[in-house]
Amino acid sequence: MTRHPGSCHCGAVTFVLEAEIDHLTACDCSLCVKRNARMVRVRAQDLTVLSGQDQLGAYEWNTHRARHHFRRVCGIYVFHRKRASPDLYEVNVYCLDGFDPSGLPVRASEGVGMSVVAQGAREVWPGPRNA
Repeated sequence: MTRHPGSCHCGAVTFVLEAEIDHLTACDCSLCVKRNARMVRVRAQDLTVLSGQDQLGAYEWNTHRARHHFRRVCGIYVFHRKRASPDLYEVNVYCLDGFDPSGLPVRASEGVGMSVVAQGAREVWPGPRNA
């Protein structure tokens, strides 16, 4: 695994990501489109906040299952916990210090259809699938 340090704009929030980054994701939900972020998906245990945890705000909307974390002062979106898979995070690759995402393929991620709560949907996520 490769170690990728990252931070918000003002440097109050710092984190490290342990991951091999071979592609990025671009979600088409209204929030991701408006912030124009490119993300890398990682397991929760591969993302460690080193400083500024108490400086993070969380934005929840619609179903209130995903948590989008941003630095309350400089406003930078750093990562979010996934709605459909809360054992995963997506990290804003533009917050990774010294990382050049320009040569990586970008995979489209369908999010616009996940913006509603369907009748009969599970209330509680049952946990990650085994293999």
